Amino acid sequence: MIHPTADVKSNYIGDETNIWQFCIVLPEARIGSNTNICAYVLIENEVIIGDNVTIKSGVQIWDGITIEDNVFIGPNVTFTNDRYPRSKNPEWIQESILIKKGATIGANSTVLPGVTIGENAMIGAGSVVTKDIPANELWYGNPAKFIKKLD
Repeated sequence: MIHPTADVKSNYIGDETNIWQFCIVLPEARIGSNTNICAYVLIENEVIIGDNVTIKSGVQIWDGITIEDNVFIGPNVTFTNDRYPRSKNPEWIQESILIKKGATIGANSTVLPGVTIGENAMIGAGSVVTKDIPANELWYGNPAKFIKKLD
């Protein structure tokens, strides 16, 4: 289901995926099956989103971001793909972000470029992720710090 107010240009959207009000999906974005894209989400071209993903409202998914299956992205999570941003910088370098299977990123967290969040890892709300997060660990804070292993 694609809501009539969404501007979806991509033909690469899996079955049973919902894209809600006022979303923008650029032509080359790839979105899996049974995924829920909530209102006011922007998805650029060089993006891969897996199956059974939930992306809550107010999230922008920039070029170079890959989100694997069964991931939860909380409301207003901020991803970045440029470590040293400047307006109209011709020398900018795009860095990728990889969110592995089953990971959760809490509301209002910020994920810096070049980071991988491991399988089933959990990032607490409001965290700033500045480095790779291992699988099956809970991290939160600014900057995010290891809290405990997850079962």
